[in-house]
Amino acid sequence: MRLKTILTASAVAVTVNAMGAEKTDFNYVADRFADIEVLRYQVPDFENLPLNQKLLVYHLTEAALAGRDILWDQNGKYNLAIRGLMENVYCNYSGDKNSAEFKALELYLKQIWFANGIHHHYSMDKFTPRFSREFLEAQVNQLPAGKRPADAAFTKTLIDVICDPGVMAKRVNQAEGEDLVVTSACNMYDGVTQPEVEAYFAAIKDTTDLTPISYGLNTRMTKDADGKVIEQVYKVGGLYSSAIERIIGELKEARKYAENDAQGDIIDKLIEFYTTGSLKTFDDYSIAWVKDNESRVDFINGFIESYGDPLGMTGSWESIVNFKDVKASERTEAISSEAQWFEDRSPVDPRFRKPVVKGVSAKVITAAILAGDSYPATPIGINLPNANWIRAMHGSKSVTLENITRAYDEASHGNGFNEEFVIDQPTRELMDKYLFITDNLHTDLHECLGHGSGQLLPGVDPDAMKAHGSTLEETRADLFALYYLADPKLIEIGVLDNPEAYKAEYYKYMLNGLMTQLMRIEPGKDVEEAHMRNRKLIAEWVYEHGRADNVVEMVKIDGKTFIKINDYQALRGLFGQLLGEIQRIKSEGDYEAGRDLVEKYAVKVDPELHKEVLERYAKLDIAPYKGFVNPVYQPVMDSVGNIVDVTISYTEDYIPQMLRYSEQYSTLK
Repeated sequence: MRLKTILTASAVAVTVNAMGAEKTDFNYVADRFADIEVLRYQVPDFENLPLNQKLLVYHLTEAALAGRDILWDQNGKYNLAIRGLMENVYCNYSGDKNSAEFKALELYLKQIWFANGIHHHYSMDKFTPRFSREFLEAQVNQLPAGKRPADAAFTKTLIDVICDPGVMAKRVNQAEGEDLVVTSACNMYDGVTQPEVEAYFAAIKDTTDLTPISYGLNTRMTKDADGKVIEQVYKVGGLYSSAIERIIGELKEARKYAENDAQGDIIDKLIEFYTTGSLKTFDDYSIAWVKDNESRVDFINGFIESYGDPLGMTGSWESIVNFKDVKASERTEAISSEAQWFEDRSPVDPRFRKPVVKGVSAKVITAAILAGDSYPATPIGINLPNANWIRAMHGSKSVTLENITRAYDEASHGNGFNEEFVIDQPTRELMDKYLFITDNLHTDLHECLGHGSGQLLPGVDPDAMKAHGSTLEETRADLFALYYLADPKLIEIGVLDNPEAYKAEYYKYMLNGLMTQLMRIEPGKDVEEAHMRNRKLIAEWVYEHGRADNVVEMVKIDGKTFIKINDYQALRGLFGQLLGEIQRIKSEGDYEAGRDLVEKYAVKVDPELHKEVLERYAKLDIAPYKGFVNPVYQPVMDSVGNIVDVTISYTEDYIPQMLRYSEQYSTLK
């Protein structure tokens, strides 16, 4: 599971204090276009790593970048061809580069780069190009010899997909009552329907197995020549073989620099999984990975999160390479060491608590590279493995990407958001003082304890929540974090120094869930992304259920709507009450109750409030979405060809990085 950023601050080039180091000038902003701002992030202390760890990081980053094309193809069957066509036109354009049509083409290319395909990374709606079809056709026809596509019919199909808004309109459709497979444009299904897929897995699942594999995690569903539903496996010799072979090659190089036998075994098991496609091997890899708490360098690499699948089964490819921030991890270690204390006092039915919490670990990390479904937009926290039985029997590992949250925070100063949306000066001052630490603590609690808490009753299918599974799981983890953020235990263990600090996060959360996240939604549209639905569900539910006691108000000041929290402790109680119900739903597999909560509180938008939020937000000129360019790692060779160092630089801009990645890491041609 992952926690997506809900920060909405605009980035500016500022003088920053980078992770406690001396202040240095660092330009955080790499690009700004449409509703997106692209930032840079620093990798503090990389230069101080021993050479073997630098080389381990380097080869793991190469393995991460080698999987880029996999995600593009998972997101849509024409994505790679469209990317190639558009980059070809862009790089060979010889006309007026200040013309409106060319600027529109450049904008479209920037958007699809950011989204890893032709659909918006959050709304899942297809991008609408601002250039004309005629302009694109003319540019394709003017390409030099050898650059022009040979297949005219296929090129026409690509242009149809780009320019016709009715073709492949939605990457992941979550509309209740529709066939989510047929109406979703993602490339995880081909020629099958939702009932056919659900019947297929219902027939092969062993409901008595207490250690089930993650069915469908690494496959595309299609039909064979006889019309039988089958799984096409992502593996060497199967789908994405050429990309996977390159990933394996870099993993083998990284294996030479493993810090210890346990880390070497993890890499070996991952290579075996990629080679065989065996989900049993993936479970073995996951168990080995979660048990390794000694290695400083760590990574995820593979088919992991299922938000990109309308049925919540197939994992989108992603990778993050990182190393431990030893000092900052004291905070997460203090929390994870008390995991049993938190579980025993969770405000849920004791039947749904874990009697023994095993193997919960947490650390603060410095991200070294972001890739696949974690790039350019990235999570700020991760908790893995996702398999419920592995969590129960072997534990889970949580990370907070603090150099990423630091980049968001440092780039947001002075953007006017708090002055426009936060109700009064005392609340703004509280947020200025405590929001960074409470935001990070919310992430720590969400990932380390929230996702790791609770248990399913015997015989309950982990996939019982179907299309609403991701939303309800994120809701559960957020509620656990919110409930305990206000607990005196955090003062006792030394991770907070003020019993009022939690109010900064409570206020931000309610403001965002009820109002400000709406700036990411187009007028007339529903909320569809799982994390946005989760936050809206929580905020709307507690607002409604606290109305009789006036716990939270929406008040008008000078014609503007503001959130006013009148009773923070009562708000905490409501978070706990909803947590109890969400945990019951998950533990019992009560799909109908879960669906009803999502549909009632998480989907529909008040058009008048939405209009107001959009108008107020537009005046601030803040990009609703943020992402990152990666640093560049370069091996340093001596005169006889030995690597004697690996350097890091932060000067590569957005367009050059994307074009370089397409040139160097196009593994699926």
